Amino acid sequence: MTAFNIVRFRVKPGRDQDFIEAHRQIQAEPAGFRRGAIVQTGDRGYCFLGEWESFEDIAAARPWMIGILDSFRDTLEDLGGGLGVTDPVSGIAVLEIAPDIERRVA
Repeated sequence: MTAFNIVRFRVKPGRDQDFIEAHRQIQAEPAGFRRGAIVQTGDRGYCFLGEWESFEDIAAARPWMIGILDSFRDTLEDLGGGLGVTDPVSGIAVLEIAPDIERRVA
């Protein structure tokens, strides 16, 4: 069953390109990783969206994801409220919506 992880970030002033380049440099892809995207959500605000084969694949890849985060952690601002520099969530898809597929429960 398809799963997604979403992580919210706020980049320090002047560090946007460093943040984006760190993601561009990612080489290895763990089992079950389908694709990912960086979405700019505002001034210095970004989200990463990852699509995975299963929630178990996300769980197994957490050490890999933490290693990637460590490579650009210095570009990030604390989000406040006790969150630290990331606001991550993940889970299984319960509905797929696309123009070329019937809307269905995943």
